Amino acid sequence: MQEFLIKKFLFPLHEKLLNRPTLKALRELESLENLTFSQIREYQWLKLKSLIRHAYHNVPYYRYHFDHLGCHPEDLKSWDDFFRLPFLTKNKIRENIGSLKAANLKPVDFIRMNTGGSTGEPLIFYVDRRRVAYDRAAHLRSRRWWGIDIGEREAVIWGSPIELSAQDRLKEFRDLLFNTKLLSAFRMDEKTMRDYILFLKRYKPKHIFGYASSIYLLSRFAETEGFSLRNLGVKSIFVTADTLYDYQRETISRVFSCPVANGYGGRDLGFVAHECPFGSMHVTEDIIVEILRGDKPAPPGELGEIVVTHLDNYAMPFIRYRSGDLAILGKDFCNCGRNSLVLIRVEGRATDFVVTPTGKIMHALSLIYILRDLSGIKSFKIIQENKELFRILVVKDRAYSLDLESVIRQEINKLMEKPVEIIFEYVDEIPPEKSGKYRYVVSKVSIPWLMS
Repeated sequence: MQEFLIKKFLFPLHEKLLNRPTLKALRELESLENLTFSQIREYQWLKLKSLIRHAYHNVPYYRYHFDHLGCHPEDLKSWDDFFRLPFLTKNKIRENIGSLKAANLKPVDFIRMNTGGSTGEPLIFYVDRRRVAYDRAAHLRSRRWWGIDIGEREAVIWGSPIELSAQDRLKEFRDLLFNTKLLSAFRMDEKTMRDYILFLKRYKPKHIFGYASSIYLLSRFAETEGFSLRNLGVKSIFVTADTLYDYQRETISRVFSCPVANGYGGRDLGFVAHECPFGSMHVTEDIIVEILRGDKPAPPGELGEIVVTHLDNYAMPFIRYRSGDLAILGKDFCNCGRNSLVLIRVEGRATDFVVTPTGKIMHALSLIYILRDLSGIKSFKIIQENKELFRILVVKDRAYSLDLESVIRQEINKLMEKPVEIIFEYVDEIPPEKSGKYRYVVSKVSIPWLMS
């Protein structure tokens, strides 16, 4: 009964009160699944032209750059013309955040957001309700591919504070109203994971969503400790936010006795791609995805950088936005019959775990969240040498103050639950790993029961 009420009444009312056309967007995206690729491209071209006209007439940043190039939106006659437009980068957004906001929108139309923590440099930007609606619609549609509909019971393992503020408690009440239970990924010690497992046995969610690494950790712990989760009735588990490795997928699927579906996206990117039951990562049709090596398209089947243009954010258009993530574009369409582009593999979002002096295991984002929004820190890297020692590499900008050291120490020690030694090292640049990737939290502390 609750599922029916949520799907037919509560969810539509909720979206209407928030002025989000989510259900309209859902119908639109589902209607695209029967189109040919050329028809999908035509749909994207019409939306792209509308977005670029809006950007030229209402967004000072784009007006300046189009005029500087001697280009008018009506000069774009083909995809080749579009692919010659300049890229938008994180640094350009930071330097031009004011001029990237649409001048024709009211302050109430802007929703402030920031990136989650896959990098050490926070990115503040704005979206509108239209973009939120299309991302939410893409999320709901991908669930339907796996037989999950609006209102079915869900457990979410995600970054959230252990101690809830009044606003957090309001969100918790809303989640429960909509058949969702949020379990914090910031605290993944053995006692908490036992509590989570016992809760899942009582709650019996139809699907689980969260960080790939956290759900894997919970699955491995359950298996090691002899907890059976095969009869919960979970239809599917949806993971995102960090790389899903094959061994993690196999373990999660075995422990919960259900398929695991991978997803890729981000607050800055939108809901970019999701895996269907045939195993392909389908690119959402209202997002244009390019896979580039340098400034040129990477050949299908070869690794390149993901560049996105979200067609439904008019508050702050991201046109040819370089994500910094890497992926491989598929050569063929999926056997499921949908003719959208597919990504074979996505790289660049792996996180780590840290271990407290008492042996508790925490998701790395709990530390990243402490530093990411601090004014004065351009980039950082946290290295856990042992349970009692952290080194933090910091690239400062002009707003940095040494007073931040005490703030960071206080917050990290609060998470660690007992004092640890924290050494700050100020550097001009933080080099990547040997693989070429940047890791912003690296723990050298092993987790014994995770070892084979």
